[in-house]
Amino acid sequence: MIQGIDVDEQGRCAHYRGPRDVVGNRCATCGQYWACHVCHHELADHPFGRMPLSAPASVLCGACGHTMDYPEYSAAASCPNCAHLFSPGCELHAPIYFEL
Repeated sequence: MIQGIDVDEQGRCAHYRGPRDVVGNRCATCGQYWACHVCHHELADHPFGRMPLSAPASVLCGACGHTMDYPEYSAAASCPNCAHLFSPGCELHAPIYFEL
């Protein structure tokens, strides 16, 4: 369900393999969830389309499949459904994935 390079069962890719790197971000252009912007750049034939902040299902927890909009995701240190911790470093990339 999460696209990318060498993606494991929880959505970790070749570029981000930490224990908390389990988030897939949805591209507004193709509608697919991607492990990271680098994977998208290397595999897709279009730029990563940033999602509106209120768009439902713009973030996917790779641990359980729970989907969130940006406000729910950005307010959580872990998945609200399964409690798997999210990487705090992901907020640095938010402008790549969302219309901030």
